[in-house]
Amino acid sequence: MSTLPLDPARTTVAVLMGGTSAEREVSLNTGANCADALRQAGFTVTTFDTADLSFIDNLRAYPPDVAFIALHGTLGEDGAMQGLLEILGIPYTGSRIMASAIAMDKAATKGVYAQAGLPVAEDVLLVRDAVQLGDGGYVPAVADIPKRLGQRLVVKPNAEGSSVGVHIVHSAAELPAALDEAFTHDAQVLVERFIPGLEIMAGVLDDVDGCPQALPLIEVEATGEFYDYDSKYAPGGSVHHLPARLDAAQTARCQELAVAAHRALGCRGCTRSDIRLDPDGQAWLIETNTLPGMTATSLVPEAARAAGISFPELVTRIVGSALSGR
Repeated sequence: MSTLPLDPARTTVAVLMGGTSAEREVSLNTGANCADALRQAGFTVTTFDTADLSFIDNLRAYPPDVAFIALHGTLGEDGAMQGLLEILGIPYTGSRIMASAIAMDKAATKGVYAQAGLPVAEDVLLVRDAVQLGDGGYVPAVADIPKRLGQRLVVKPNAEGSSVGVHIVHSAAELPAALDEAFTHDAQVLVERFIPGLEIMAGVLDDVDGCPQALPLIEVEATGEFYDYDSKYAPGGSVHHLPARLDAAQTARCQELAVAAHRALGCRGCTRSDIRLDPDGQAWLIETNTLPGMTATSLVPEAARAAGISFPELVTRIVGSALSGR
């Protein structure tokens, strides 16, 4: 990947961070790290906490050459902030409105994957008002899900990130409690067949010509049962194997899937796809994150470093992609 034709000394950047989603604290961390790296790269940087709606008037009065979106979750990663910036006429980092909205919706994402011929686990999408009964129980059809998908299931809010509200279910008896918790985060819940095996994180970064390039793969070994919120953000919450302990064919396949997911969703800039590699060596796409975390324990900066890309260079490339006109 070649250096983008961008002069940081003549470029002003507004870092949008914080917000009001369940991932606010992670976003504040990501935003602070990105602002520091952008300043190291030579940009003039101003930070805005989007939880205070005066940021809109301040952006209009500024305005920056580009907005660096360091938000996670709803109203940041789901197309809403992207739409606002389109209205304001401010270029922004990351994927555009449609790709952002689709990727935030796990069921819609899997639909795009399937249409593109990419491998996904079987699932059932549940709508709270359609399956909950007045006595606090669930319609009988919910009890049939383990018969269709297996006793071991993954229950997750359909439009949350950072594994918020995600549970691994080991038997049909555990399903109602997991649904109760997931429905506190979202009116729609996705129940998937659990795929045993390795958790592989595959970053993708657009090059100067807008061509997505796969970063080195990271195999995540969580201290808990899966790569949950604490595993992602707590020091010591997981062990990262970089490079992933895969053979050449498995590595190529996972990187190919990450690039294919990036393309199928219409993403731009930098993404991270989560992949499960089962004991038979079959790779399965789980989801694609259009605004990957950029904290001290985040995966994309780690993978970029392994590819010889420093954090200041990484954020510079992300800015360059936003200003490329694509």
